[in-house]
Amino acid sequence: MSQSGHPNPLLEQSFRVPFDRIRAEEIQPAVSELLAGARAGVEAIAAAPAPRTYGNTLQRYDRLTERLDYAMSVVRHLEAVATRPELRAAYNAVQPEVAAFHAGIPLHEGLWKAIRDYDGSPETTQLDAVRRRFLTKTVDDFRRHGAELDAAGKMRLEEIDVELSRLTTKFAENVLDSTNAFELLITDEARLAGLPPSAVTAARESAARKQQEGWRFTLQAPDVFAVLTYLDDASIRRQVYCANSVRATRGDWDNRPLILRILELRREKAVLLGFRDFADLVLEDRMAHNGDRAMSFLEDLKAKTSGQFDRENRELLEFRRSLEGPDAGDLEPWDVGYYAEKQRAALYSFDEEALRPYFPLEGVVAGMFDLVHRLYGVRVSEEVGVPVWDEQVKYYNIHDEDGAWLGGFYTDWYPRENKRGGAWMDVLITGGPDGDAFRPHLGLICGNLTRPAGGRPALLTHREVETIFHEFGHLLHHLLSRVEVRSLAGTNVAWDFVELPSQIMENWCWERASLDLFARHYESGAPIPNDLFARMRRARTFRAANAQMRQLGFGFVDLLLHRSYSPEQDGDPIAYTRSIIQQFSAARLPSDHAMIAAFTHLFAGAVAYAAGYYSYKWAEVLDADAFTRFRDRGIFSRETGAAFRTCILSRGDSEDPAELYRRFMGRDPDPNALLERLGLQAPGGAGSPQP
Repeated sequence: MSQSGHPNPLLEQSFRVPFDRIRAEEIQPAVSELLAGARAGVEAIAAAPAPRTYGNTLQRYDRLTERLDYAMSVVRHLEAVATRPELRAAYNAVQPEVAAFHAGIPLHEGLWKAIRDYDGSPETTQLDAVRRRFLTKTVDDFRRHGAELDAAGKMRLEEIDVELSRLTTKFAENVLDSTNAFELLITDEARLAGLPPSAVTAARESAARKQQEGWRFTLQAPDVFAVLTYLDDASIRRQVYCANSVRATRGDWDNRPLILRILELRREKAVLLGFRDFADLVLEDRMAHNGDRAMSFLEDLKAKTSGQFDRENRELLEFRRSLEGPDAGDLEPWDVGYYAEKQRAALYSFDEEALRPYFPLEGVVAGMFDLVHRLYGVRVSEEVGVPVWDEQVKYYNIHDEDGAWLGGFYTDWYPRENKRGGAWMDVLITGGPDGDAFRPHLGLICGNLTRPAGGRPALLTHREVETIFHEFGHLLHHLLSRVEVRSLAGTNVAWDFVELPSQIMENWCWERASLDLFARHYESGAPIPNDLFARMRRARTFRAANAQMRQLGFGFVDLLLHRSYSPEQDGDPIAYTRSIIQQFSAARLPSDHAMIAAFTHLFAGAVAYAAGYYSYKWAEVLDADAFTRFRDRGIFSRETGAAFRTCILSRGDSEDPAELYRRFMGRDPDPNALLERLGLQAPGGAGSPQP
């Protein structure tokens, strides 16, 4: 019971999560009770009488932390989207103990013995393919997480994992707090020249929400994008760019010492477990398998992109000088987006802002639901009255074409000061086949998209539309899973495969027929005019080499930090990473540029992208190639959609991902597809290393 005398809402897994009833003071007692239950579960598996069976060993292990995971997912989510001091304190109080428990699972002698005993039992010869894979992966996972270490090694490993959990949580908090600490208030309207009316209105309403006069800008993504892309005043662009690039580097929010310690602990953990470096540790169970292969993949893409990258940047400088005269200076980093947008408009008569009226959020979401119905037969419907964490949040159910309930999900699209930046999908409940029944899945997607403003609905950029489709692709991977083993279901796949279902969804944002489902003028309902669509398509590969090099740069930073960086030899990690990123930048970076201090993909939370950021490009090769089957057979092809659902979306990690991909495409991936899509290679050119 909670202190209020009512049942603690975190103690029971509820599909209608009672977000409106969860209190900070209930978190610690609930987690303590759930931890005690999970610990008892470990002992029960270890003490189960012979003979060892799938039911008394692996099946119980698969469900061991289900209630604890649910509670922690709910609390972690609330801390990300509705944080407040007491909630943050409660989460920080329980997180280390939970991290210690999870880190200790593979180190439990009795549990490890039970799994080894079962692995050697006669029953395992009769296991079906999915259960056999679960057994093999469990044994490998225990070994990779220290099951065979001596007592001192196990103790040290637990200490490392607990400290890493604390540090990565603090890293995320520092980024959020330093982001919220910045605001720029402009009171002279003349200084807003160049900004689209939508951005001006949003800035005015942002100031009004703070009882201020003028136009207010923050470091939330829509504001930063608008300023750096459109604002004529270079001094303001510089102020916003520089503030964004030094987040979490000062005062109580300084992440620099945390970065050093996180890298040191990851390095120690890898060596303790017998690996050369942290990249080899985390990639062993992924498609790349080791850091060398991931690095070779990035290096080859860089070699195939760098020539066009240099040409694009020369042409951008020449364009600026064509406008301002031959004495115009070199481009600064806060100039690149601004002049690139003007160059794009000049080359293609295309302004990204011209698309906004055709992308009202509600219409985009409805059209996306229509698309997945056509492809996969599923129906999405909103349900009102479900408890949520903010009034902006909506809840939806998803049903199969035969009426079967597959699950539900929440959407939370707009930025708030109590919500972290970026866009993401998360899991609350993993269901799946359960005997003759089916347990529904529950998930969520969040973003920080353009708000409604000026009495108009939220009118999105095309990139924001792609973001919605991307995150919904992740969600479909979760909601359409048909794997009975919870640990192998949904998005629990190799991290360089997990982006395939999400990134392939972005392709439908570029096709005329699919755009007509959701790209409708918010006032007239008219589709995108043909000439605007044609200009949009022509501009698709504009500065594609720069976009690719930016992602490759992040991938190199990630792998080099986790493979070869040494504080003794390389010094300050901020300066070290700045020198790497400079090679992939269109302009000279400021001397205090410190993007890495706010790079939450590598240093915050579960940090699944640590030593794995290359995964975005790896999966992009897969998605570019896989979409060719839809393109060639019809982008609404139910047959192709059914094959993708059957081979990819429903299978989770129940088979090797390379085999799943081959089953869908009938062959290994064609690495040329991405370069061709980006306009960096003519059809039929030489390829890159094969994922």
